[in-house]
Amino acid sequence: MHYLVIFISYLIGSISFGYIFCKVIKGVDIRNYGSGNTGATNISRILGLGPSVIVFILDALKGISAIYLTRFFAESPIIIILAGIAVIVGHNWPVFFGFRGGRGIATSLGVLFAISPVVFIWLLIIGISVVALSRYISLGSVIGAVALPFLMWHFKLELPFIIFGILMSSLAIIRHIPNLKRLKEGKESKIGEKVNLGSARKR
Repeated sequence: MHYLVIFISYLIGSISFGYIFCKVIKGVDIRNYGSGNTGATNISRILGLGPSVIVFILDALKGISAIYLTRFFAESPIIIILAGIAVIVGHNWPVFFGFRGGRGIATSLGVLFAISPVVFIWLLIIGISVVALSRYISLGSVIGAVALPFLMWHFKLELPFIIFGILMSSLAIIRHIPNLKRLKEGKESKIGEKVNLGSARKR
């Protein structure tokens, strides 16, 4: 049963709300524009703030639902962690959409909220503060990822969850390497910047 719950968590993560929203509203594949990702940040460049907030919430709910579902069947931290990894991997590499998804930040935050609300709140404060000061969502995501294991250690989470935090942090940073390169080159889009679908370079 535990393996089935982990597999279901992956399938939950594989539901790409960003792709669905953009396909239904604009009739385009979001992965061909902007950063090429299906997450809320790229959605904001194509559809605007409102739809991007909805996509962010739905992506976060994937992480929350996967952890709550797993806890219903298992109390083992290892099984919970594996389900958390599965739902994030599903978001990043969705089986239903050619294994091309997002960066996994919203889904990771959902997982974190279900595991430790206090760490989630502090991480959100850090991320929002960085974004407010820099106007770069990617920078806020990376700084938050770096802070995550330290927050888990500070609030005395069990060792397996701290190790999980390190894994989540590493994956988020690796997934943001293209963004970090664009930041270094001064080419990263700031919050609020839109993409012209007629002239956008397909990727």
